[in-house]
Amino acid sequence: MKIAVYSLVHDDATLRIVSRIIHFFSEKKVDIQIEKALSAHFPKITSSSFESHLDIDAETAVFFAVGGDGTVLRALNYVRESKIPLIGINTGRLGFLATVQPDEIEACLLDIITNNYSTEKRSILEIETNPPHPELEAFPLALNEVSVARENTTSMVTIHTKVNGAYLNVYWADGLILATPTGSTGYSLSSGGPIIAPDSKSLVLTPIAPHNLNARPLVLADDVEIEMHVEGRGDSHLLSLDARLVSVPMQTSIRIKKAANSMVFIRPNTHSFFDTLRNKLLWGQDNRN
Repeated sequence: MKIAVYSLVHDDATLRIVSRIIHFFSEKKVDIQIEKALSAHFPKITSSSFESHLDIDAETAVFFAVGGDGTVLRALNYVRESKIPLIGINTGRLGFLATVQPDEIEACLLDIITNNYSTEKRSILEIETNPPHPELEAFPLALNEVSVARENTTSMVTIHTKVNGAYLNVYWADGLILATPTGSTGYSLSSGGPIIAPDSKSLVLTPIAPHNLNARPLVLADDVEIEMHVEGRGDSHLLSLDARLVSVPMQTSIRIKKAANSMVFIRPNTHSFFDTLRNKLLWGQDNRN
C-alpha cells in the first residue's frame, strides 16, 4: 500500500495532524510520499517527496489533503484525472470537501487500512480558450466551478452564452459561474444557486448580481458544452478555475465541458453528503425545531 500526503498550510495544528497520519502509516510499514515543501517539516521520516502530479506513484491507494476546502481544491493539481482516491482532513472552517474532523482521524485511518470506506466520483470541468492561455493549457481543470467576472472596473460585463452551440442568453452581470454538483455548495450557492447532490449528473449556470433581474440559475445536463465570451469597458476580464485566477482579453472564446474522467473521493461509512449539509449549514438547529 502507498499513500500521499499534502497540505497547503503548515501551521502547528496542521503539522500535528500530518504527523499523526505519517506515524500511523509508518508503523504499518506503508510507503509514504509527502509533498516536497511539507516534507521539510519531517526530515526524520523515511519517505519520498513529490512536487507535481508527474511525481506521484500511479499505484497510490490514498491521497490525503490536510487543511480546508481550499487545500482539497488545490490537491486536484496533483491527482488530476488519475483516479487516485482523495480524502480531506479538515483543519479549516466550513469543510464541505474536507469532511473528516481532527477527532475522527484515528477511526478514519483504521477504516482506510481495513478498506472500510466508500468512494464517490466527482465531476471535473475542463476548459479551453481561444486564443489559448498558457496557464490554462498547462492545467485546464476545475473541481468546483469555472467563472468569469469583471476586472478593474465597477461596470458590469456582458456575457454571451451558448449551450451545445445554441444561443442561450446574454447576461448583464458582475459575472457568471458554471458549477459542478461539488461546487454547488460554494460560490454558486453564495450567488443564489441551488444545492445539487454529488451524484447528480448536472451542472448549474449561476449569474453573479445580474442586472437583467429575470436571469435565474439554470440546471443543465452534465454532458453539454458551454461557450462564453465576455464584452465590457475594459481590455480584459477575470477567469477563475476554483482557486486559480487569470486575466484574459475581452472576446476570448471560452469553452467548458465535463472532463472525461472524474475525481474520486473517499467517504467514511459514518458520513454522508446530507450529514455534511446539516452540520455545515446548521439545518435543524433552529430553536423552533
